Amino acid sequence: MVLICGAIVIMKIKIISILVFTFYSIFGTYASETRNIPPTIKLPDTIEAVKIPSTTNYATLVWLHGGGLTGGKPHFPFSSEKRIAQIAVKYRLLGKDAKSGVDCIEDAASAVAWTMKNIHKYGGDTNKIFLAGMSAGGYLTMMVGMNPKYLAAHGLKNTDLAALIPISGQATKHFNVRKFSGDNDPQFLPKIDDLAPLAHVSADIPRIISICGQPPYEWKCRSEENRLLIASCIALGHKNAKFIELPYCNHGQAYECALPYLFRYIME
Repeated sequence: MVLICGAIVIMKIKIISILVFTFYSIFGTYASETRNIPPTIKLPDTIEAVKIPSTTNYATLVWLHGGGLTGGKPHFPFSSEKRIAQIAVKYRLLGKDAKSGVDCIEDAASAVAWTMKNIHKYGGDTNKIFLAGMSAGGYLTMMVGMNPKYLAAHGLKNTDLAALIPISGQATKHFNVRKFSGDNDPQFLPKIDDLAPLAHVSADIPRIISICGQPPYEWKCRSEENRLLIASCIALGHKNAKFIELPYCNHGQAYECALPYLFRYIME
């Protein structure tokens, strides 16, 4: 019975997703075309692709893919959306080109920095740059957006981002960051140091909306860690931190069900 009810709830969320996109398609500002960055413009190695609207003053989503920091591919979360710019980030992967978790974070920061410095040249609003990602991408979203040193290395402030929207990102030190640094402790033993988003909770970070599936369906500890992160930000005086739990969604389902929320916050 619980599984049946859960399936019904997930189906309702998916229906809401369709209605949200339909609403914005009918009533939102609609751009009939998208365009790519001119081929003469050299993108950094940390950006796989860029899609921008034919309008101006649009919002931009910098998207960090999931895959445990060891896999996954850059992509656009809204493949057919024409009202926002989308930046598909390509970061080095652990076990391949990345020697440590810091390499992954620095690559993500490099892509964000390029966007912050350049998107206005193509009509984008620099006050509407949103950083988001799924799973490992959610972890990177929090690390780049919460620890000011990564964007400061590019002469930028993390507080100039419009919002951070991590989806099912690990708030403690990522288990694969630990693994590839030689840490053989149990995967779910929480570690909090400079490579854990929880170490950087503050009132002085951008607006943050953390989205996760629901225990016990979500990845172990993932929802609870993010609840703590948001609660800690609020306790420290953050005025715009929010946690959203998606009923009956597991880790994979959280991605699809979170997209309407992501789109809503970008379009507000």
